[in-house]
Amino acid sequence: MTATTHDPTPSTPPAPPAPPALSARRRWTVLAVCCLSMFLVGLDTTIVNVGLPAIGRGLGVGTRGLEWIVDGYTLVLASLLISSGALADRFGRRRVFQCGLAVFGAASLVCAFAPSAGVLIAARALQGVGASMLSPVALAIVVNAMPDPKERAQAIGIWASVFGLSMAAGPVTGGALLAGLDWRALFWVNVPVIAAALLLSAVFVPESRAARVRRLDVPGQVLLTLVLALVVGVLIEGPRVGWTSPGALAGYAGAAAATVGFVWVESRRKEPLMDLRLFRRPVFSGAVLGAVAVFVALNMTLLLNTLYLQHTRHWSPLAAGLATLPLAVGATVCAPWSGRMTGRTGPRLPLLLAGGFLTAGGLCLVRLTPHTSVLLLLAAYSLIGIGFGFANAPITNTAVNGLPAARAGVAGAITSTARQLGAALGIALAGGLITGADPTGLAQASRPGWILVAGCGVLLFFVARTSRPSQATTKDPASPQGR
Repeated sequence: MTATTHDPTPSTPPAPPAPPALSARRRWTVLAVCCLSMFLVGLDTTIVNVGLPAIGRGLGVGTRGLEWIVDGYTLVLASLLISSGALADRFGRRRVFQCGLAVFGAASLVCAFAPSAGVLIAARALQGVGASMLSPVALAIVVNAMPDPKERAQAIGIWASVFGLSMAAGPVTGGALLAGLDWRALFWVNVPVIAAALLLSAVFVPESRAARVRRLDVPGQVLLTLVLALVVGVLIEGPRVGWTSPGALAGYAGAAAATVGFVWVESRRKEPLMDLRLFRRPVFSGAVLGAVAVFVALNMTLLLNTLYLQHTRHWSPLAAGLATLPLAVGATVCAPWSGRMTGRTGPRLPLLLAGGFLTAGGLCLVRLTPHTSVLLLLAAYSLIGIGFGFANAPITNTAVNGLPAARAGVAGAITSTARQLGAALGIALAGGLITGADPTGLAQASRPGWILVAGCGVLLFFVARTSRPSQATTKDPASPQGR
């Protein structure tokens, strides 16, 4: 985030003149193209989950290695989102968007051919680089194409619906692919989607960039990446090395030092990667905290569900994926509904609903056993999906409307970073709970995870209290008028 803006230097590409307003048909076409890319990013975040047992068998990888295969993607994605949004505001959103598609597609091919776990983890990290150029940029393109606040809220609701659908549908899609193919098909599926998105973006998406741009904050970017990597790394490796071992203690110290360094650097830069003053505002900090909590709950649910159903109950990947259909349906149906509610009355009511459904879903499984009723499982997944669907639109809308449209790339990057951080933490925490558990003991070992899912729902009640009943201001919070 930036504290101030500056006039572009001679080497900076000049901002183009404001384009004419797009027709309604063109605006919704742009939304559809952006939704296609977001479907890809969300799908790849979770499609691998249902294939983890097959990947483990194929590459000889244990639970820790499988966690890194998932979190190698989400960590890089979370680390680079803000810088990618800044690059898009500077060099052109469509240009960066198309570059991200190309990188993502190339990395998907490497994943499909990976001969070892190390190569797969590295390729997944490269996928994260490409995905970081898609998530905030797609939202920035949508925001700039939809100047009317009510129409924008509806568009964000649809965008959140597609993103939620992709996250929830990942296990179903993965299970279907694994039913007839091997785990490499989980990455081949990206290729035709990438090709379609590249073609459609070239034809329909207009180029745009911020009138005033920011310098890249390299020290802040390095420190942010280090903080996230150390925190998630300690959570993944802690069960193996021991929470009080010298390695774990060094990880704690490194994460604390990197965090202090990040705060120190960012508070002294004129144009920081992340303007820490924004977190003084309860509305903004609540939106970020809510994004983390929602994605911790979702990713913990998906990983625990995959391993429980396949290892403990010996379900096939397809059956385990189909079990999440109630979650996918709930997320898909409720996200646009939540967007309309947010546009009419503000974020508070959908956030309260999200908190209630997430809490109920987690509580349904706090007594999970190897023989828990399938109906109870499906009901819990449905409740969690409904909560997830209600949460995304008000969280995203609050963050986006808290900044001017010219900084939409950064606004999208903040909430996207929080989401991916939540995804990485959810995977790491879930893996830490069940590491070393045998198939019969996995259900009991996962019970604290379901308590945490319910706790994330409770947290949304507090986030709702900090939200405003009407649309957030579009003044720049870093400016004197916006503070």
